[in-house]
Amino acid sequence: MFADRAKIIIKSGKGGNGHVSFRREKYVPNGGPDGGDGGNGGDIIFQVDDGVNTLADYRYKRKFQAGNGEEGGKRNCHGKNGDDLILKVPEGTVIKDAESGKVIADMSGDNKRQVILKGGRGGLGNQHFATSKMQAPKYAKPGQEAIEIEVLLELKVIADVGLVGFPNVGKSTFLSRVSNANPKIANYHFTTLSPNLGVVDLDGAKGFVIADIPGLIEGASEGVGLGHEFLRHVERTKVMIHIVDAASTEGRDPIEDIKLISEELRKYNPTLLEKPQVIAANKIDAIFNENDDIIDRLKNEFEPQGIKVFPISAVSGDGVKELLYHVRAMLDELPDEVTVYEQEYDPALHFFEEEAYTVEKADDGAFVVEGPKIDKMLGYTNIESEKGFLFFQKFLKEQGILKELEDMGIVDGDTVRMYGHEFDYYK
Repeated sequence: MFADRAKIIIKSGKGGNGHVSFRREKYVPNGGPDGGDGGNGGDIIFQVDDGVNTLADYRYKRKFQAGNGEEGGKRNCHGKNGDDLILKVPEGTVIKDAESGKVIADMSGDNKRQVILKGGRGGLGNQHFATSKMQAPKYAKPGQEAIEIEVLLELKVIADVGLVGFPNVGKSTFLSRVSNANPKIANYHFTTLSPNLGVVDLDGAKGFVIADIPGLIEGASEGVGLGHEFLRHVERTKVMIHIVDAASTEGRDPIEDIKLISEELRKYNPTLLEKPQVIAANKIDAIFNENDDIIDRLKNEFEPQGIKVFPISAVSGDGVKELLYHVRAMLDELPDEVTVYEQEYDPALHFFEEEAYTVEKADDGAFVVEGPKIDKMLGYTNIESEKGFLFFQKFLKEQGILKELEDMGIVDGDTVRMYGHEFDYYK
């Protein structure tokens, strides 16, 4: 079965503890501290793999954990870092926090690899805590804890054009004619249980990717049948082709079918109806009644709304070329970029919400922000990247730290110090 959803538990690696030890050398009776630092825990990394097209690997194994960092050793030996865990997913996979449903990452477009959970930082060995008053510290810093969360993986197919329509209207036949796809074709409802992707090649024009979105039924937006699983794939497409059975071979009214499909799309996500649309009135080769004016009725109903109607036969190929070149012209008028969902949730920002912090002014005029929450946040956030730094700024704002600094009189250019990191403050 096509797997386009999976719920899994991911856990980063715990940081290794710092080590407590002292030099023991001949003729050096009181050697100083030489405890090494613990290794960093491994990261959980999601990576797009072009050779993977389903989430099947995550349907039977539910828990994934990166390696823990090793404890530091004597003689200043640094503990080994934990191994990162790389989870490979198909392009178009959206990673959400399972509890809130908010987007953590969208593995689409240029986003081919992203660290979702950073491993805990290794703890400092006792050598770091020696002072003139405490020359033999008997303590070291423990490694940071791992982060464990449950995430929902959703694959949303990436295609330029989506075929929508009720079951058995000829979508699979149409796709097999116009592209290199080989969908299974049979005269059964719900023949297509997974989106089929195909590439359309056009003489003298740029090709495009087309997806046969599996047959919808009334009530799909409420999850009837496989509704939600199918509708999510429409969100990525730029243009929608409504395929209807113009010959009414199963007694359905083509005009009513389009209205019902549009209503299901509206209920699921109203913005879907803002996408450019075109109607393919299929099976004209099966219209034997000369008095049947269904094509005229379709045009009169929908073309005033800006939705052009093309009579076609997916079996004989009549009218198909005209439809494809029209769709290409529609795509040419649209932006080229892929729809990518913005990040709404960063696990690091929410993992230690109850930890306290302090804000103080040092003798040299710098503002010092400390506390377990800050320390752990710095350990789990890659502030070297622009995205990571912006999220860290967001964290400081949400926690009220920036406001507290302003209340203490901080001005542009002042130094803010946080556990070995120094920042210049600018509002």
